[in-house]
Amino acid sequence: MKESLTYADAGVDIDKANKLVDAIGKIAKQTARPGVMSDIGGFGGLFSLNLANLERPVLVSSTDGVGTKLKIAFMLDKHDTVGIDLVAMCINDIIVQGAKPLFFLDYLSMGKLDQQRATDIITGIAQGCKQSQCALLGGETAEMPGFYPENEYDLAGFTVGVVDNSKIIDGSGIRVGHKLIGISSSGLHSNGYSLARKVCFEVLQLKSDAHVPELGKTIGEELLTPTKIYAATINALLKDLPIHGIAHITGGGIPDNIVRIVPQACSILIREESWKIPPIFSFLQKGGNISAEEMAHTFNMGIGMIVVVPDHAVVDVMQRIEALDEHAYVIGEILDCKEAGKRLLWE
Repeated sequence: MKESLTYADAGVDIDKANKLVDAIGKIAKQTARPGVMSDIGGFGGLFSLNLANLERPVLVSSTDGVGTKLKIAFMLDKHDTVGIDLVAMCINDIIVQGAKPLFFLDYLSMGKLDQQRATDIITGIAQGCKQSQCALLGGETAEMPGFYPENEYDLAGFTVGVVDNSKIIDGSGIRVGHKLIGISSSGLHSNGYSLARKVCFEVLQLKSDAHVPELGKTIGEELLTPTKIYAATINALLKDLPIHGIAHITGGGIPDNIVRIVPQACSILIREESWKIPPIFSFLQKGGNISAEEMAHTFNMGIGMIVVVPDHAVVDVMQRIEALDEHAYVIGEILDCKEAGKRLLWE
């Protein structure tokens, strides 16, 4: 008589998954905010859109992942910060349109469910949600034996925010003469890691715990630095200051992202030496013999967010940003496209 097989024999432990759901529920409660109508564990998350302060509410959504930055977490066996990256990459994409984050959903898939590792990841996600003032409303944790290499996993995130229709920021108010203010990044954020890993671990043949003097830390610590979440900063600017455009400097760097928000009739002038570039970028450029153009199209180069403001508002915007303990720089301006001849110019 053949032995009776179970789901656990195939590598999926439902009891362990149920215990994890209970743990996640306790973590998620720490992110509760007005509007949440359900607990973790149901078939779907409930959120009320009874938003009395908005005349014509518009929902803004985004989805993203962490990319190959996860490989650094695997190398260091440190998993409590990649959740912050996951939230950041989604939240930073919706706040540029003036949206306030409402809730976040996550998808975590592992070959074999590791409760401690999963708890660390979700704890990071909850921390990112707290920074964003949004609720961790739900998610999915999948155990998929044979699908991933041992001790590896993948992450995806989904967020929804809201903005009044009259307050959507779409760049249409950008005019010639407006200034570009760059807000500093915390490092690479979550972009360009395939190139960064190639330079560090193939070309330079570094170990993840190798101390790099010019960085003041190990290369692993530098590469695992969490992505900065700009929700509180942008929300503070939008309260009473004239912000006509916001660009999240993500994949494609400054060149590919700033043009997404500026009207076709305008050109963008970027002054290359107008901000302080963190040492990780020069370290990678030198180590990989990477051209300046390739660097600019791959990495954020120290600028995580750009806001476009009228000239008369520059001082107020800069002071507001710096009061929030952020570093800001006037990095360029908007020109007439016909006169400039190009959409993007570097000076």
